[in-house]
Amino acid sequence: MNEAPRIAMVAGEPSGDLLAARLLAALKEKLPTARYFGIGGPKMAAEGFDAWWSLEKLAVMGYAEALKRYREISSIRRSLRTRLLTEKPDLFIGVDAPDFNLDLEVALRAKGIRTIHFVSPSIWAWRGGRIKKMAKAADHVLALFPMEPPLYEKAGVPVSYVGHPLADEIPLVTDPKDVRGKLRLPDHHNPIFAFLPGSRQSELSQLGGIFVETAKRIHAVLPDALFLVPLTTRQTKLAFEAEISRRDAKHLPWQLLFGHAVAALGAADAVLVASGTATLEAMLVKRPMVIVYKVATLTYQIMKRRAYLPYVGLPNILAGRQIVPELLQKAATPEAIAEALLAEIAPGRREELQEVFTDIHLALRQNMAGKAAAATLEVLRRTARN
Repeated sequence: MNEAPRIAMVAGEPSGDLLAARLLAALKEKLPTARYFGIGGPKMAAEGFDAWWSLEKLAVMGYAEALKRYREISSIRRSLRTRLLTEKPDLFIGVDAPDFNLDLEVALRAKGIRTIHFVSPSIWAWRGGRIKKMAKAADHVLALFPMEPPLYEKAGVPVSYVGHPLADEIPLVTDPKDVRGKLRLPDHHNPIFAFLPGSRQSELSQLGGIFVETAKRIHAVLPDALFLVPLTTRQTKLAFEAEISRRDAKHLPWQLLFGHAVAALGAADAVLVASGTATLEAMLVKRPMVIVYKVATLTYQIMKRRAYLPYVGLPNILAGRQIVPELLQKAATPEAIAEALLAEIAPGRREELQEVFTDIHLALRQNMAGKAAAATLEVLRRTARN
């Protein structure tokens, strides 16, 4: 195998940036002279990745939003494909972002470039026909969830179950008292709610106002409640502050954080969370939660028609049953959400969820970076042998 392979990668959103950065760190231990380039974010750059475009160019939410930026994103993909076919890297790794990456992988693989797709599309939830495209696109799939490998094995697609990095990172037990001390929260027991409205501005535009109105209703019932809101960027923080002002909610005891999402979850009695990776984080921290999901009507209608499962939240999907409430689209009203959150802080609720959350945590704890790097190296070895 070439001791200095050239590996192209594309990550299309912050969660992909984090996954790719962990894989890069593990690969660098085995391939210290390799070159990594393509589309990525700041965490990948910190590992020495050469980002030709920033992942912010690709980060959109849902069909309606993607349609608005279709021309720009298609132009980037064409330019990237041309450049990669000229560079001819030893390997291409598409990190999630299947709407962008799969067509690119098909084109590269047709020209003899080996491809890995890291993070299976949700073929177990909707768009199961996409597994046929995966067979054309990927020489190998790195799967994060245990229900995925059997589907690929049945279709004859090489696959490795690598587990989820958050399960490796988050401890099996998180003591709320310890976390509250680190965040300098009150020693006496105020009810604490963590609100995670999403990492994208498009999510904030859909959910920010609903979250603020929910807090107002909880505050009316529990005037000593605290509200922790971890936000990922200056833009999302400003957007949430604007919603607080617009809805006359400055008097509520807010604590807005830059990042520190897992700490906010650990400090909380209950969590309000937009559907996505944050629901997995809340589950791994073992906190009661209410999941909300609200996107453009067109996007939701398309997804609903193609869905196979009755759930959108990862805790319910991984458990195979509804263990935490989900409020979707029109059902996601401040009144309904507040009522559901207040029910989640009832005595014994956290203990009720502890066992099932712990079982899922252990199933996902697989040393993701190490397993993903080992599978990547094996694909490179097969490339060298051929």
